[in-house]
Amino acid sequence: MKMKALYFSEHGDSTKVQYGEVELPILRAGWSRIKVEAVALNHLDIWIRRGWKGLHLPLPHVTGADVCGIVVAQEGSTHSISAGDRVAVYPGILPASDEFTCRGEPSVSPNYQVLGEHIWGGLAEYVDVPTENLLKVDLNRAAEKIAAPNLVVTTVWRMLFARAALQRGESVLVVGSGGGVNSLTIQICKALGCEVYVVAGGLEKSNRARSLGAADVIDYTLTEDWHKTLMKLTKGRGVDLVVDNVGANTLTKSLKSVRRGGRIVTVGNTSGYQLSLDNRLIFGKQISIIGSTMGSREDWKDGLQFLLDQDIEVVIDGVYPLAEGREQLQRMERGEHFGKIVLKP
Repeated sequence: MKMKALYFSEHGDSTKVQYGEVELPILRAGWSRIKVEAVALNHLDIWIRRGWKGLHLPLPHVTGADVCGIVVAQEGSTHSISAGDRVAVYPGILPASDEFTCRGEPSVSPNYQVLGEHIWGGLAEYVDVPTENLLKVDLNRAAEKIAAPNLVVTTVWRMLFARAALQRGESVLVVGSGGGVNSLTIQICKALGCEVYVVAGGLEKSNRARSLGAADVIDYTLTEDWHKTLMKLTKGRGVDLVVDNVGANTLTKSLKSVRRGGRIVTVGNTSGYQLSLDNRLIFGKQISIIGSTMGSREDWKDGLQFLLDQDIEVVIDGVYPLAEGREQLQRMERGEHFGKIVLKP
């Protein structure tokens, strides 16, 4: 049996992305097959397609971590989820028990996997996932609103609370505003009474960041030395926490923007991963630089519940046909989006 999918057969640039038919995999024991209603894009889709040293994937490969859909088949499941249920999907594939899973931090494990990265994801008509990863959801809610939060809320919840130990009322600088992680970070920090500063590119993104709850927005297209502006806004103190997922182009300025004894947390590197830093800024100001990746099922569920309780909806850039996926991936690479790009088969 075949299905339509967005896939690549070799690593490289966006020209490697194809839309066409691929063979459905054999459904594994304890897994469910989901008919995809909506799937949201992430920068992860781009990084996987480009590839990196040590990444060895059977090709062709289908990415896509954020999924909402209907269960159409199951293999050997004793779970409460059954065929016909509409579900959201936790995008982490948990490893067998090891020291990290035993202490409730499965995403630290070297054996942790991500839907769409290590196994085929949801940029297709169907996707197979462990049944334990499914959460039954409202049939009346728009599919794109269910798909969009899954990877970002898992990532942001662990990043802010388990790793960066964010406290109510702290000051936070978010470097960049257009992607799903950063836009949701602004919303969650605002809901916790934090003073949120944002570095954004251009008038439109600056205005949208303000609409999400940013107290002050610095447009880096107008102010190259945005760290100096931030220090003026904070009366020379700096912020308690910097969220910097841009990486190579911004981390030095982030180091100059955080207060003494403050924290910088990162879950990505959209501008590159090779860094050149003056480490005197780190030890002299006693700054903690914290890495974070994905999160547990509990992070996912707690984050989703917080969004419901606070009436927060993940920002959606737009909804497009899966067949237009390559063009939308290119838009994301150019940084022309704001929020999550959602595709529908």
